[in-house]
Amino acid sequence: MLNIALPKGRLGEKVYDIFEKAGFECPAIHEKNRKLLFENEEKGVCYFWVKPSDVAIYVERGAADIGVAGKDILLEYEPDVYELMDLGIGKCIMAEAGKNGYTDQTDRTLKVATKFENIARNYYASVGRDIDIIHLNGSIELAPILGLSDVIVDIVETGTTLRENDLCVNEKIIDISARLIANKSSYEFKKEEINRVRAAAQAYIRSGQDRK
Repeated sequence: MLNIALPKGRLGEKVYDIFEKAGFECPAIHEKNRKLLFENEEKGVCYFWVKPSDVAIYVERGAADIGVAGKDILLEYEPDVYELMDLGIGKCIMAEAGKNGYTDQTDRTLKVATKFENIARNYYASVGRDIDIIHLNGSIELAPILGLSDVIVDIVETGTTLRENDLCVNEKIIDISARLIANKSSYEFKKEEINRVRAAAQAYIRSGQDRK
């Protein structure tokens, strides 16, 4: 059996849809209940729902053989896993944003509000900018509005929240999307099974792109 960690929420539903249409369905997952773990012995898969930010932990520590995590999670926490493929869903960007009309004053330390500290540090180090990170867990857009920070580093999907708060993207840092990841030990001992799932998912995604 392949243990597969799926992120709870809309992204996880899209991910499961790919696996299901690729031939690794598990009908029990559609039942109306609060179960978190679902098996299909015939297909050799066991799915379970976990918090999106925890998928990489389950995979890294071997509780899951494979799973799906956002590229932002992989960059921020740098789990010791294999990144197998880009599923092409959950697309957004990691960006620096600030108040409309903001101009960076490079003669002083830049105050950056974010929950993605590692990504922010790596990005600003790459451009040689000194920063002071202010860790926030939510409502990050408030930080520059109230003068807590100069800018924020956060995920931007549609940009609606930024626009409604008189903010805008200053710099795109990196593209984000959902990635299929594997436990390193599992990939050694269950390589054939994992690659079968990966190949089927790739074929399904490719067929959808060809129809467009």
